[in-house]
Amino acid sequence: MGARAVKSVCPLIGICLCSLWSVLSVAQQSSTQEVPSQFKLDIETAARLRPQLMAQSSAPSQRYVASALVFDRLVEQVLMSSRSRFAWQLRIVDSTGLNAYSSPDGSIYVESGLAQLAGGNAGLWAAILSHEIAHIVRRDWARRYLYQKYLENGGGNSFTLGDPNLPSSSWTDSEKASADLGRFCREMELEADRAGLVLMAQAGYHPDFVPALHHLLHARSTTKSKGSPYAMHPCWEERDHELSRDYVAASIDFERRWPEWYASPGGNPPLLVFAEQPTVKRVGSKEWQVQVPMRCQNLAGAVEVVLRRDAARSESLAAPLQALHEVRQLTGCTSPKTTVTFLLTDSEAPQKSGASWTDVYVLDAWGAVLARADVPR
Repeated sequence: MGARAVKSVCPLIGICLCSLWSVLSVAQQSSTQEVPSQFKLDIETAARLRPQLMAQSSAPSQRYVASALVFDRLVEQVLMSSRSRFAWQLRIVDSTGLNAYSSPDGSIYVESGLAQLAGGNAGLWAAILSHEIAHIVRRDWARRYLYQKYLENGGGNSFTLGDPNLPSSSWTDSEKASADLGRFCREMELEADRAGLVLMAQAGYHPDFVPALHHLLHARSTTKSKGSPYAMHPCWEERDHELSRDYVAASIDFERRWPEWYASPGGNPPLLVFAEQPTVKRVGSKEWQVQVPMRCQNLAGAVEVVLRRDAARSESLAAPLQALHEVRQLTGCTSPKTTVTFLLTDSEAPQKSGASWTDVYVLDAWGAVLARADVPR
């Protein structure tokens, strides 16, 4: 495995670790199946990698004191409900990346770029760490390995060449196997999200911090969402869609346990905005209409919706919003589904300007980004 295994971690721009182990490639026909009790390869691999991972990381400093407090509280909940034995430990990796990953032995590694994003916000730390804890408890690395072996042994779509009455060789359809593996990993990520939501509610962190974290990461990504069948992580929109009922169920459980939200370990839930994909259409000989459907939770006041244009898509928020071509609109976002409408003249349209309206950002009263949506070309 060596150093290469460490670098094979998939970015949290999807917080998970579908591909931490390039050697442990994946699990059974269903990601919910149990790992055989005699299977130890994931634990053995973790033991071999541990010295290297520890050397590349450090314990949380005073700067990240919130992370240690949240981690201890989440682990305490796991110990109360599970007999599993892990060497629980939280480590910070000196890297600007927005990644988090974990080892089957119970160690969780958070890159400093993501740690800085969470800062002192206990709820965001809970969203990061509960997902990784779920991967560990569920033994998802073992599941992934066993599933890939299942595919390699013909569990995928196989076919035979030649006369069916004569001896012949079979091949696994590599494209189908890759799609099956991607589908398996995406479902495993969603299952870790679901388990993390339950753990957060039990420990006193509002589940709304999970979509809030996802939206922050989406806003900082530099690519448009794509629904590739080979993707190891669900896209942000898929996560919101697939987990919508789980958000509600976990929130109900949280409110039952913590009727006084402000008194919970994570405090009040965050302002949350679900921004759907905008629609673009011509509404007159010289006008275009861009509509942004959105829904807000825990909002007091208003949010600002920014339609942003750039000739070459900039690196997320590296360039100040006000430095780019943009139009802005305030909304109270009070309806179950609020639609913000922008009207653009032909002189502002991409065909005339050589630029494209590329992104919609939703900002809070302090200018912090709450959500992003991609404008279709």
